[in-house]
Amino acid sequence: MFKIIAQFISINLLNNLALQKLIFMEGEEFYGAAYKGSKQFTQQQVKTANATGFGAAADDYMERGIDLNEELIKNKPATYFFRMKGDAMQDIGIFDKDVLIVDRSVKLANGKVIVAVLNGELLVRRFHKNFSSAFLIPENSRYKTINLAEFNDFVVWGVVMYVIHQM
Repeated sequence: MFKIIAQFISINLLNNLALQKLIFMEGEEFYGAAYKGSKQFTQQQVKTANATGFGAAADDYMERGIDLNEELIKNKPATYFFRMKGDAMQDIGIFDKDVLIVDRSVKLANGKVIVAVLNGELLVRRFHKNFSSAFLIPENSRYKTINLAEFNDFVVWGVVMYVIHQM
């Protein structure tokens, strides 16, 4: 009779019933875990699951890892990485060979550090605009401030959002 009933009940239902100790097969009893925890993670979701069956108390407060793409990139299609070459911005912590995260969708504003092309030369400078003209200001006293009124070919490639450098 058990075989006839089993044909009509799905495998998942049988597994659930077995875990709840409702079906006895040939004298064996199936037991489920007494405490299921407040969070229902599977073994595949938690790579450091405890093999003894007893979870650590901290598991209830577990967070997933930090995704730097999620943290540092707000507009993925408009963001690119740029390796700094030179020391024109060293006074604000942007050094040679640092990686800059640049967002093209951020609006150009006074005081922002930008990546720009000026007469075919790629520059990283602080943008400053007053009533009459705009300037590109280096953060190193060895370089001169550039008055943009003197140049025809000026294109902004984006605003620097983050700087990554090795300690």
